Amino acid sequence: MHPRAPFWRSRTAQGLGYAAPTAVFVAVFFLWPLLLVGQMSLNDWPLLAGDQGGNAPENFTDVTDSPLFWPAVRFTLLYTGIVTVALLGLALLLALLVQESRPGTGFYRTVYFLPGALGLASASLLFWGLYSPTTGPLSRTLERLGLVDDPVSFLGSPTSALLSTVFLVVWKFAGFYMLILLVGLQRIPHEVYEAARMDGASRGQIFRRITLPLLKPSLALSLLLCVTGSLLAFDQFFVLTKGGPDNSTVTVVQLIYREAFQRLNLGTAAALSILVLAALLLLNALQFRGLRRVDES
Repeated sequence: MHPRAPFWRSRTAQGLGYAAPTAVFVAVFFLWPLLLVGQMSLNDWPLLAGDQGGNAPENFTDVTDSPLFWPAVRFTLLYTGIVTVALLGLALLLALLVQESRPGTGFYRTVYFLPGALGLASASLLFWGLYSPTTGPLSRTLERLGLVDDPVSFLGSPTSALLSTVFLVVWKFAGFYMLILLVGLQRIPHEVYEAARMDGASRGQIFRRITLPLLKPSLALSLLLCVTGSLLAFDQFFVLTKGGPDNSTVTVVQLIYREAFQRLNLGTAAALSILVLAALLLLNALQFRGLRRVDES
């Protein structure tokens, strides 16, 4: 009988050693801040004065009673719906265009993906300059072509501000989601397509009956990332519109920022953060449940 190895040399100890750095990182940078936010949401916590004692559930009622809360929720949901449809639709089209390996495919894949390498804040600043009605090249070009008589204010109305921001987000992230969907497309065996063609299936039938069902895992991942990212939109609206015009493009995350750093009330900002987190967890759970049902059917 071999002597039992000391604990520090066992596989259990080695596994704990490998997991310890990640566990410490999660505890320090996720669990502890989450607990702190929970504490703030239950207390009167001005930014400059610190904890002033409990006031639950006043922070939560103050948030829902705010005149900007429900308009911000509706706008965020509208923005999420438009971006999700436009972004995933374009990404799927791009993935289908560069699916086959032929001359120039690598170049186009790189070109489509390049905007994703740019930071969102930097891209927003770039488009803010492009959209400028006085110095931006877009408005000047339209005037020189005779398409408009006066400078175009791309961010001057609620509808144009929303659509201009959607265009920026789609331009930036289409290549990223194209890459996810492209990986899914390349995992579909070519033999399946060949068998379908031999059976006389048309391109439309192949797309509906083979490509989409087998692409479901990649579509599910893309949908989850896109919806979550859109619900947490901040940078693009903060740079382009700052919530304007007339607070028509205020998102829920912008509302958190305003509560914390403009109204200097960390308590209501934390309460709103808890509500957003709960909504995201519920939405993601519903998404997973719906996708599981689709898989089973």
